[in-house]
Amino acid sequence: MNPTRLFILGALAKRGPMYGHQLRRNARLDRADLWSDVRPGSLYGALHRLAAEGLIEPLRTEQDGQFPARTVYAITSEGRRELRTLRSEAFQEVRLRPDPVDLALAMSSDVDEDLLRGYLDDRVRALSAQAAQIDRQQDRAWPDQTVADDLVVEHARLRIGAELAWHRLVLDRLGKLTAEGGPAAERTLPAASRPGSAP
Repeated sequence: MNPTRLFILGALAKRGPMYGHQLRRNARLDRADLWSDVRPGSLYGALHRLAAEGLIEPLRTEQDGQFPARTVYAITSEGRRELRTLRSEAFQEVRLRPDPVDLALAMSSDVDEDLLRGYLDDRVRALSAQAAQIDRQQDRAWPDQTVADDLVVEHARLRIGAELAWHRLVLDRLGKLTAEGGPAAERTLPAASRPGSAP
């Protein structure tokens, strides 16, 4: 499921015909980057692809003074069918994507404890900054904010909260984690290679 396609088709179906800058502005106002993989900078290219596929169509071209001309797009009947398909796929896809940090942690038995703690502290700071940003956004409603919008932001807040709780759990058990590294590493060596073994 392509989130950018879903965002554009959904926005045109919900708000009516728009040009690229309006879509990009709506993505910023909706804080799409906080709760989806939609990036405002990717919208222009996606608009052209959707138009080429017949999912949206140019209605007219507008020009304001010396500013460049801009094309206003509307969703087509085929685009509405695609929107229903994308939305259905998004609801049916229940999957927690693997986080690379889990693999990195599993492969860190030989990493110095202070270095590992530094990595995790950096991640906690980054996640805390994201959590603070979402908290600030919750205090400032955007235009036409709906109950669904509130729930989306709350979903993002709870997910980051779960990440923070897990990172703090790892930090709390870091001593045990790094203590296991030495013996585990020794067990993988041939007996003659272990420290203190006879030559």
